[in-house]
Parts: sequence; C-alpha cells; structure tokens
Amino acid sequence: MKTLKILFGFVLTATLLTSCYREDVIIVDPVVPGISLNQLLSSHELWYVDINQTQGYGETPFLQIAFTISFRNGVLMANNNLVGFGNQGNGFGVQIGTYDAYDMILDVNHVVDGYDSFDVYQIDSNTIELYNPFIDTSYFLHGYQRATFDYDFVFYDNIHYFLQEYEAWEKVYTSEYGALNEFDNENYLQFLSGGNDSTFRSSQDVNVYNPNNIYWDYTGVYGVGNVHGNDYLKTLTLDYDFFDNEFFELSVINDEVIELYHPNSGTVYEFEGVGYIQYLRESDTTGKVTKHLDKPKVRKQKTPKKDNPRENTRS
Repeated sequence: MKTLKILFGFVLTATLLTSCYREDVIIVDPVVPGISLNQLLSSHELWYVDINQTQGYGETPFLQIAFTISFRNGVLMANNNLVGFGNQGNGFGVQIGTYDAYDMILDVNHVVDGYDSFDVYQIDSNTIELYNPFIDTSYFLHGYQRATFDYDFVFYDNIHYFLQEYEAWEKVYTSEYGALNEFDNENYLQFLSGGNDSTFRSSQDVNVYNPNNIYWDYTGVYGVGNVHGNDYLKTLTLDYDFFDNEFFELSVINDEVIELYHPNSGTVYEFEGVGYIQYLRESDTTGKVTKHLDKPKVRKQKTPKKDNPRENTRS
C-alpha cells in the first residue's frame, strides 16, 4: 500500500464517491481526430475500473478482478490485489496478458482467460468505455497518472477485499490492558471471498503453522463500516450469535498486520495475515499457466445492473 495521503483530496475521490450515483453515460463519437487508439490507451498510466458504472448483465473475468489496468507497449498490466497496492510493479501491478489496439478495437489475450475483444469509446478526456459485444456489457475506466493516483483511497474504500487476501489472520498481540472478554479466546480469523462477501470464520486453535489445518469453530457474518471524519479508520463487526456481536475499530498497520481495538473491553489486538492469496493465476514467461486459483475474488457491483444502451455495431 503506497502512502499518498496528501493527495487524498484529488479528483479520484470525487470520481469514486459520485460514480455509483451516475445513471446515464453520454455516448460520443468513438473516432478521435489526430490520436490513435494506442496513443489514447497510453495517455494515462493507470485506468481505474469503476465497477459500479458497468452497464449490462455480463461479466469479463479479468475486469471484474482488477482495480486498475495499464496498457504498456502491448503488455497488459493490472492491480488485482490490495496487498502491495501502489508498490507492486512500480504501481502498475502484475502482467496479466497482452493486447493489440487498432481501429478503436482492443483485442486482449489474457494469460488464463484467453482471447477477448472490445470496442473502445472515448467518453471524455480521462474516461473510456470498453464495450464487450459478445456479452453486451460496457466497463468504464478513468485514467490517472501514478503520481496523482490516490492508492490509499482505493485501498480503504475496498478494504473488505484486503481482508480476503489471506487464507487466515493469526492473532499475534493482545494488550495487557483491557478487561477480560470472550474474544480473548479467538486466535484466528478468516474472511471468505465469493458469495455475498460477508462470511467470516473464527478459531480458538493455537500455533497452527498451515492455515489449511485450522479447525474453524464458528462461521458467521461480518460487516465493515466507515468512521465519520476519518477515512483511514474503519469499523469491523463480527456477528457471534452465542455471545452477541463483537465490534472493533479496524486500523491497517501495514500490508500484513491489522489492529483491532475492542471498545467494550478497551483491549487492542493485532492480527497478522498468513497464506497470501495472489488474485492472478500465475504463469511463466511463456504465458503458460502454472497455478490456478480455486476461489478467485470478484469485485461486486454495488449499483443495480441495468440494460446497456450500447448496440453492437461491429461488422
């Protein structure tokens, strides 16, 4: 996670905070005089995938996973994870495939998902639409340069995905101050991806070196909330039916450690992530897939899905 808090007021914040309320997208002529598609795609170092602006009912897997994508001389890069966000690949993320751009058509060869093709429309000076005619679905991408992109805002705005990027979170610290409480007995937490993105598990096991061997004592639902006036502090609520909800203030110490402050008891806990999950099925230098994820993350659209007004005009 790259610290760019001084940039928090930049245009990204306004774009991300208002995008989910945008109902209509103005469609303009895709022909941009004097600029080629390759020049358009490379005019911004990062393209933020505004998943909440998506129009249509289909899904393109690599765009559902990515927070940003970048077009770099035929190489397609993406930030799929929040762990290392802003640092991995000098801010570009990891290579996920190759592309070819011509006549306002973008052809992509993904290392896992294979071939896909999009019609590209320029909406404004820093917004493009990728229309997938095969599934009649449009994705809207907002362009930024790395130096002015607010990595921190995206990180904290999507922090529930960050919690899912480890197989488990192991308790590594409990403060000496604070009243005894039931949560003192919980040593491992897990936040599951997929489904409704609200399921957690907890365990009272101790000293388990392989997260696959943890016995999960309890499964429930969790929620992450905002704290008014503090964009870098969140709340975490764990729903334990047998002893009510557990409420915490959630802080991120670094990409591997989180702090949970338990207001009811005054206790502070630290949990360290174990079993990092990289949300890109890995490949070697030839593009051959060497590892498949059995539970890939998918970013969920918070706005209602709706019909796409874009008609397939490709001949």
